[in-house]
Amino acid sequence: MQFSTIFVVLIAAPLAVCSRLLVSLPSTAAFPNWNPSALTASTTASLTTISSTYTAPLRSDNTFDFRNVSPGSYLLDVHCSSHVFAPLRVDVSEAGQIESWGTFRGNEWDNKGEVVMVKNLGDLQNLDVKVLGEKSFYVERSGFSPLSLLKNPMILIAGFSMILVFGMPYLMDNMDPEMREEFEARQKTSPLTGGQAAANPLQNFDAAAWLAGSGPKKSELTEKSNVK
Repeated sequence: MQFSTIFVVLIAAPLAVCSRLLVSLPSTAAFPNWNPSALTASTTASLTTISSTYTAPLRSDNTFDFRNVSPGSYLLDVHCSSHVFAPLRVDVSEAGQIESWGTFRGNEWDNKGEVVMVKNLGDLQNLDVKVLGEKSFYVERSGFSPLSLLKNPMILIAGFSMILVFGMPYLMDNMDPEMREEFEARQKTSPLTGGQAAANPLQNFDAAAWLAGSGPKKSELTEKSNVK
């Protein structure tokens, strides 16, 4: 009698620590008509750890039912062809208590995010999973907009040049006479207008003769000496 009692206790012990987790999909605007039931029938959720994996399909009440979950630290993922869901870290203690946090892909497992509330509903525990949005497999082609032309640097430069070309004569006509004379005098001596003060010492430079290794012509040297 004593042996049978010990045998029953040994069998019941593992079952006592297993938990039941119910994962719910709350209604949000990300779902068609705010209804998660519009998701495809292939939508499933998984609890994954190094030693085991639990999988549950989407039920008609918009939940995933995980039964007999053993103690451990799990990654909760919702697999759907049309929407993306936030992954969660789910920890099941030896006493059957479930805790959950947000997690970040590519980071350390101990880097926990925001705490996710787990409701205790008697023989099961419930948490909500957050939908991030709808999957997009195509890039929409941007339409033509006249305002986009203003963002083009070449259009801006051309427009500024046209303003200078057509606006400068108007400014000159309305300029003060003394200021206009001063402006014209500076233009005559400006390097951009080819004034006398803008004589370039390289203007008479013979690049071909320099590359050939020949010096200046005798006539040029004579002219320079006469000038001196």
